[in-house]
Amino acid sequence: MKVIVAVDIMGGSVVRLVKGDHANKVAYSNDPVETAKKWEAVGADMLHVVDLDAAFSSGSNSELVAKIAEAVRIPVQVAGGIRSLEKAEEMLSIASKVVIGTMAYSEPEIIRKLVKKKNACRIVISIDQIYGMVMVKGWKESTGTTVADAISQFHAIGVDEFLLTSIDRDGTLQGPDIKMLTEAAVYARIIASGGIASIEDVIRIRSAGCSSVIIGKAMYDGKVSIEKVKAIV
Repeated sequence: MKVIVAVDIMGGSVVRLVKGDHANKVAYSNDPVETAKKWEAVGADMLHVVDLDAAFSSGSNSELVAKIAEAVRIPVQVAGGIRSLEKAEEMLSIASKVVIGTMAYSEPEIIRKLVKKKNACRIVISIDQIYGMVMVKGWKESTGTTVADAISQFHAIGVDEFLLTSIDRDGTLQGPDIKMLTEAAVYARIIASGGIASIEDVIRIRSAGCSSVIIGKAMYDGKVSIEKVKAIV
């Protein structure tokens, strides 16, 4: 199981939000590039870089994202505000993978185009869920689609990797939604995210069959270390 560290950027700083609420944030660093290099140095397998300003349609940190990708040797997957074919291709030109949420559900034909261009292994579909329903547009709107249906829909197109985030747990350190992760991992490769607070949570995620885990707040707050996580995965 891959260990991925989140680097969420808002206003040029590294932050963590609670349940996706941009008004409820903690700032950890004003240097995202150095933060990324720090996580690489201690053993992260990959970085999950999120442009929160783009996700909330309030700005862009594209230049910073590009600088991070250039500064580290480990793979970088980019998320946040990727809502056009042009933006997806721009991010694919600088990063290993793109994580697509809102656009995937509103314009699935763009995902088909990306897959046809032999990018299937570089596309991750974001499944941000609450009570089993997929949310989009910065977690503010429901798609009316269930988690199972979303996986089935995009698996049929050719996508096999999904980032499953439980919104009500993200940034809370309340533990992951193991039931949802276990059910989803039967059908596709699942990157687990949301609520992770301890080594025990990571063990439970591994047992659920997930292929990767994204750790954010727990890592920044020193509740878990990459060294300990990698020792058990």
